[in-house]
Amino acid sequence: MSETSEPTTAAVDTLVDSWLTLPDVAERVGLDVGKVRRLLQERKLVGVRRGEPRVLSVPERFLVPGHQDAAATGEWAALPWLQGTLTVLADAGFSDEEAIVWLFTPDESLPGTPIDALRAGQKTEIRRRAQAEL
Repeated sequence: MSETSEPTTAAVDTLVDSWLTLPDVAERVGLDVGKVRRLLQERKLVGVRRGEPRVLSVPERFLVPGHQDAAATGEWAALPWLQGTLTVLADAGFSDEEAIVWLFTPDESLPGTPIDALRAGQKTEIRRRAQAEL
């Protein structure tokens, strides 16, 4: 996770209303914390260090009901279209924190935010917009 400027940190805290620590994510998806860290390494999820003490946290809206990993036993999974979108944003030079801000910033041309559109299955449109950031 990259260490970024204070304004970005403030934006993340303003835009994201609900966070999960890695143990919370592990409980939701039915994996141990080590496998959740692997999801972060594989960029299926991203998180930022926040709070005092600084704890790695993931936006709750990155998880959706359903199973995806055969090893997972929980009732939740990482949003399936998130990984590709995060890759496009990283290719455009976005840090994890900046990607979260981009995904959670309201867009007048969408009904809501890019994360809302992704959760509604509009991955092609959101990735097209992310590629426009290149």
